[in-house]
Amino acid sequence: MNSPKRLARIAGVLYLLVGIFGGFAEGFVDPKMYVAGNAAATAGNVVANSGLVRMGVVAHLLDGTFFVFLAMTLYILLQHVHKSVARAMLVLVAISTGITCLNAVFEFEGLRVATGAVNLAALGTAGSNALVLLLLDTQHYGTLIAQVFFGLWLVPLGYLAYKSSGMFPKWLGVLLIVGGVCSLVDLLALFLVPDFAQKITPDLPGTHHTFVGVIPPAIAEISMLVYLLVIGVKTVKTSKPEKSILDVLPSHV
Repeated sequence: MNSPKRLARIAGVLYLLVGIFGGFAEGFVDPKMYVAGNAAATAGNVVANSGLVRMGVVAHLLDGTFFVFLAMTLYILLQHVHKSVARAMLVLVAISTGITCLNAVFEFEGLRVATGAVNLAALGTAGSNALVLLLLDTQHYGTLIAQVFFGLWLVPLGYLAYKSSGMFPKWLGVLLIVGGVCSLVDLLALFLVPDFAQKITPDLPGTHHTFVGVIPPAIAEISMLVYLLVIGVKTVKTSKPEKSILDVLPSHV
């Protein structure tokens, strides 16, 4: 059996890998390729950076893989707190990862169309470019949908941390819950009332998310990551049982 501190450190490393590969794919590669509403520019970006697109697809898949292992490790660590909530955390991560990996297929197919690996001569250049944009458009909004569940998983994780009887500080659990709620509110606003969302809080530069949907979740996740890597978990001290009269009597009595 792995000790709680060892499991926490493993979770911290996995969380760091999720941040590295996810940040590279979603924060660097995807925005560099996708130009909303501009088929020619999107197709041109993909052709000019085909190697980077391939790296981005692999990064999405690795991000999803490490995310699943992270959730499994945290499940083992925290299932004793509340097994049903820990299972809910696993389910949300599985849904998010499944959507993310499916989105990578659309990105890869966009690359194949843009580079001529798929014969679409009948559509002409404009038609081919339009299909590239459609595929990357699907991948872009699919990623936003996946992030609904990526935000939601912070809520059960925060609950488990809050109720962990001292393994994690309560303030960290509260941060995670608030971060998950803010992420969900941001994404729902962007889909349902995008104009209103922009009036309340503008886009964070380089993303389609508002400050509300990025800053609180980022603070929560970075705090959890640092805590796992630096402290791990706090060992919960159990009080020693009181000695009875029989424990102090000589063994020959």
